[in-house]
Amino acid sequence: MKDLKPYENIYVLKNNYVGYLSYIWKNTPYVIPITYYYNEEDHCILSYSGEGHKINAMRIHNSVSIHIADIKSIRNWQTVLVHGKFEELVGTHAKQQLHKFALGIKKIMFTKEGKFPSLLTDFSSKISAKTEPIVFRIKVLEITGKTRMG
Repeated sequence: MKDLKPYENIYVLKNNYVGYLSYIWKNTPYVIPITYYYNEEDHCILSYSGEGHKINAMRIHNSVSIHIADIKSIRNWQTVLVHGKFEELVGTHAKQQLHKFALGIKKIMFTKEGKFPSLLTDFSSKISAKTEPIVFRIKVLEITGKTRMG
């Protein structure tokens, strides 16, 4: 096992779209899977959600982490841990970032899996038709990574 170099951490972030988001709610840690897109230009992670527990928790405690694992086998894997700050996006900027999120994930899915989904709900959580999605980003503060090959 060895540490990933900074460019290797970015490679893992850029080439995956499912991670495990960690946050605190009422002094209890939670870890949940999310669909994400790494926006290299702004060095942040984009995602969205419906109103609820996760968003409420991150509004109160904006320090979060996200774990990404690219596991081929027990002896061949890479894992990255990102520490960052939750930021809720609003208005036109939120819509632009949600569009960037959708296009980015479609590209990754096509490259990795040969799939090109047509709708956001084909690869990410569904949002009630009655509510607008809450678009957020995690501003990356620190990235660490490990790998094992052999």
